[in-house]
Parts: sequence; structure tokens; C-alpha cells
Amino acid sequence: MTAQLILSLSILVTLHELGHFLAARMFGIKVEKFYLFFDAWGIRLFRFKVGECEYGIGWLPIGGYVKIAGMVDESLDKEAMAQPAQPWEFRSKPAWQRLIVMVAGVAMNVVLGIAIFSAMLLNYKQEYLPNSEVKNGIYVYKLGEEIGLKQGDKITAIDGKSFERFDDVLSTRVLFGATLTVQRSGQLLEVEVPDNFYRKVNETGRWNFIGTGPLIYRVGSIAKDGNAQKAGIKEGDEIVAINGKPISTGDFILKELSAAKGKTVSLIVEREKKPLELIVTVSDKGTIGIGYDADTRISPDYKMVPYTLSSAFAFGTSDAVETLVSNAKGFKKLFKGEEKFQESVQGPIGIAQLFGGEWNWSRFWALTGLISMVLAFMNILPIPALDGGHVVFLLIESVTRRKFSDAFMEKTQIVGMVILLSLMVFVLGNDIWRNFIK
Repeated sequence: MTAQLILSLSILVTLHELGHFLAARMFGIKVEKFYLFFDAWGIRLFRFKVGECEYGIGWLPIGGYVKIAGMVDESLDKEAMAQPAQPWEFRSKPAWQRLIVMVAGVAMNVVLGIAIFSAMLLNYKQEYLPNSEVKNGIYVYKLGEEIGLKQGDKITAIDGKSFERFDDVLSTRVLFGATLTVQRSGQLLEVEVPDNFYRKVNETGRWNFIGTGPLIYRVGSIAKDGNAQKAGIKEGDEIVAINGKPISTGDFILKELSAAKGKTVSLIVEREKKPLELIVTVSDKGTIGIGYDADTRISPDYKMVPYTLSSAFAFGTSDAVETLVSNAKGFKKLFKGEEKFQESVQGPIGIAQLFGGEWNWSRFWALTGLISMVLAFMNILPIPALDGGHVVFLLIESVTRRKFSDAFMEKTQIVGMVILLSLMVFVLGNDIWRNFIK
């Protein structure tokens, strides 16, 4: 999992910094260094020089940087800034050019996120269920019943707007609060999804909400020499019942296995569309050694639509933008005190665990695309030392026509670095507490 996280960060950081690098060179600004990871205290794993720029890999894997000549950055190179400004320096360029250089990194992360989301749809999902195909209406589970949805409802709009893919009803666009227009018994009704609905979904899984058919558990991975493997379970098997009980909620399997610790359970699985009964021993921890995804069975009468290059790009862009929006909503809730910071923020340890112990390219790219959009959002925040902090000062300069002094920018850089380092220490400490101590 550590290797996957490092590879993901390497891709994201390199392309982010490449955005700054290319924009700077486009305007004739000299770039002195381009580093993946930080070479703190001058310690480097690798370096070489091409022209006037030094390229390398540092030892501290928490980011990367490009050192742009004539720019107040984390290096705080006061000696260089004390010299007269040169035409090839950042500080000599007009504000609009400096602004483009600063937003180029975030723009690169957004472009990368859109590309990954689009490619994921085209190569892994490959097809989608149009909402118009859900002619029999929705299956409603526990959380859906709680907000007033009923079996057979047909959802026609989200916040007054029609939508193409049925899966959009399960997106953060809805889970963070929305108004669903529902057709029921020939009448149009509105059902309100509360803005804290995502909490319940996070606790039990989004498949506790609604679907297009009966719930199943699709086995994605199997622990080597675990109880599931010994019982004959294979990847791709669809678990449809436990001890004769059909799957009814997203957390059904967790509850059933937890209640059967140290005992055996009967699983009804479907393999190549044929039912099969398997007897599996449950561990003392309530596990059988599988990784799975809850899903809803889609009626064979429903026609799936394959993603094309254009539709994958359109939906991928929509999904990527929705990720940015959900991050903004989450940040707003943190700022208002509606969510606890220590419970909502994942550090490097928590993120590494999301990648899992086995290499799965689909999961790897899904998380990399997600992290790319999160990094774009975080970097554009108006905090000194981040790209967003520089953008704010450049926008003020563009309006007032007055440039901030180097001394002022150095002080704000120090303040920003203290804020960021404090956040990093807190996040890492919180990671250790949640994953090892608590």
C-alpha cells in the first residue's frame, strides 16, 4: 500500500510542478530547480542538470517544488531577492503572467483528474444505466425509507434538473442534500434529502439507500489461505444470501458475520449465473477473508449504454467537478463546526490504507483521480505559502496596481509555512492515534 501511495503522489506532484514549470518557461522565467519530493537539508536521492535547471528527487516524500527565480517561496532565499530584479525573474513579470504561473499547477491537477475520471469510465466501467431505463422504479432500502422514498418510485430530477445516469442519484450531489422529484402513482412529488444524509451513508454504505434491484455482494479479493478461499469462494462470486436470509442492507454482511463469530455460515453465491451453497467458517473477529463491493442487481430488461470517448469525457468532467464541489461543501462544514476535523481528515497512513494491501489498478487510478482533485482544491485555498495565497495577493495587486514588498511576502510565507507544518503534524498525529493507538 505504501508503494501505491508513493507512486500516486509521484504522478500528482510531478504533474503539478510541471504546470508551474511550463508556465514559467512560457513567459521566459528562469527555473532553477525541479524536484520530486523535498531535498530537506540538501539531502538528495538523485539529481542531474540540464541547462540552468537542476532536476532531482529528494528524500522527504511529502510533496515537491520548482524553484522559480525571483519568487518568494519556501526556500526564503533572501540573498537572491536582495539583488536587483532581472528581466528573466518572476518578480519582473506583469501580474497577469505571474498569476498564470501560480494557477498552472492547480490547473494541471484538475486536467489530470478529469483525464483519470474519464479514462476510468471508458476502460473499467465501460457502460452505464440510463435513468430512463429504470422503468420498474427503484428498490428502496433502510436509508431511503427514512427520508420518505417508497418501493417503485421513479426519480425524474435532482434539484429540478433531469439527469442521464441512474448512478448520479447515489453521488455526493445528492448525499450532501438535495431535492428529488419523484413520480409515484402518476403524481410528481418532492422528497428532501437532508444535508447531513452523507453521515448515515458513510456509516452503513450507499447501498443502504436505493438501487435498481435486490442487493448483492460481489467478491473483489480473497485473502490467501483464508477461510473464504478454503471454502471455495472465488473472485467475482456474487453473495446473495447468508444462512438463508437475502441481502437486505449495505451493512447486512457485517452484522451477520459479527453475530456468527467462531461459527460457520451458509453462503448462497451465484457463479456464472448458477446458484451455489458454500459453508464458511467465521473468524473470532467476524471476518471470512474477502474484500467485496455492495451492488444492486440490474434487471436484464434494462438496456445499458456503453461509454464513448465523448460521453466518458463529459461524465468524467462532471464527476471530477462534483468531487471539487463536495470538497468545498465538506470544508464548509468543518469551518462551521458541523464536522470534527479529527474524524474527517485522512493523513498519509489513512490514505495508504485506502489503496489496500494488494495492487489493484482500478482502485489505484480511482484514488489517484480523487486525490488529484483534492490537491487542486487544497492548493487553491487562500493560505499563504500555498498557490491560493499567492493568487490572492496577485489579484489584489492587479486591482490596486500596487505591488507587495518582498519583505511582506517573506513574512506571509513564513506564516503560511508555520500553518502548513502545524496542520501536517496534527494530521500525522491524528493518523497515528486513529490507526494505531485508539
